This record gives sequence, structure tokens and C-alpha cells, in this order.
Amino acid sequence: MSAEERKEFEAFKAEREKKRREEERKQQRQQYAVLVDEEIAATIPKLREVSEMLKKAKDDIFGNFETILKMKSEIIGTSSDEQYSHTFTNSDSTLRIILGVNCIDGYRDTVEDGIAMVKKYIESLAKDEATKSLVNAVLRLLSRDGQGNIKASRVLQLRKMAEDSGNEKFLEGVRIIEESYQPTVTKKYIRAQYKDDKGAWRYIPLGMTDVD
Repeated sequence: MSAEERKEFEAFKAEREKKRREEERKQQRQQYAVLVDEEIAATIPKLREVSEMLKKAKDDIFGNFETILKMKSEIIGTSSDEQYSHTFTNSDSTLRIILGVNCIDGYRDTVEDGIAMVKKYIESLAKDEATKSLVNAVLRLLSRDGQGNIKASRVLQLRKMAEDSGNEKFLEGVRIIEESYQPTVTKKYIRAQYKDDKGAWRYIPLGMTDVD
């Protein structure tokens, strides 16, 4: 075999090996796709079954506690609609259930009037550097979150400050903000806890991401 023929032969072998590897990778990709399809087809029904079981358990638990929640409202004298979470602990304090709804803070347009009144009063207090620092700290309570709302917990802090100040304009502004509060209730949740051997509360994992 001449040098030229050997060169051509080596090029032919290299090309043939390249095509073989390409075909092998193609088959591997096809096998991978088939394997993914099979596992998804087998997994989704299981997850849907688990989801339905969790939904039924959630509905059953809220239904079972409905009478207890009504009794609690009668005993304490408050409406269950005014409270977004309820904690129930057994007599020997070893088991605990927390039932609640997630709530997103929201306000009617009148909140702007209340904010303006509060800001006007607070800014009038800024007489020197010391009071300016205090005023800035209070105004930060009126800062908005990513959705453009004031946190309800901050309004509670404002309420305490207004009561301590005794200023009617401040109090009225906070009242307007509170009356404008219009939260949006989202999904119900259930949390369950038990005490371990060391007496520490442990959550029972109820979600896929919570289970180890």
C-alpha cells in the first residue's frame, strides 16, 4: 500500500468511526427519550394519587374542625373570620395542629388619605437631627412591599405610636389606614407538630420538599 493509499484508507476509517459514534449517540438519545417518557408515564399517576389523597385529607380535617372553630368563637367571643390561623394543642402538650389561610395584604384607595395624614403629622415633628432620625424611622413603617402595600404588622406598630402620642390627627390617619385594609385570602394550610424525646416541637412533613 502506497503512502497515498494508506492516507486515504486512514481517512476512510476515521470517517466510518465518526459515523459510528454519531449513530451510537443518536441511539443513546433515543433510548434516553424513551426512558424519560416511560418514567413520566409511571410517575404522574402516582403523584396525582398522592395529590388527591392530600386534598381529601385537607378537606376532611378542616371539616372535622369546623365545629371546634365555631365553639371557639362562641367561647372567646370573636369571629373566626377575624383570625387567619388557629392553633390547637392536646392536653398533655405533645401534639399540635395549626389551621389557617394565607393572606396577602391589600388596601382600598382611601389608604392614601390616611398615609398623607400620618406623614404630615410625623414630618411636622422634625425639628433637629435627633427628631429627624426618629421621624425617618417612623416613615419607614409606611414603606411599601413589592406589591405596593404596607405590611399589616407595621400598621400595628403605627397604632401603638399614635396611641402613645395622643395626637388626634395621627390617630385618625392610622384609623383610616386600618379601615382601608382589605386583605386577600389565598389557600388554606395545615401544619402539624409533635414533641420528640427531648421535648422539642417537630413539624410533620406534609409536602414533597419537606420529606427527607
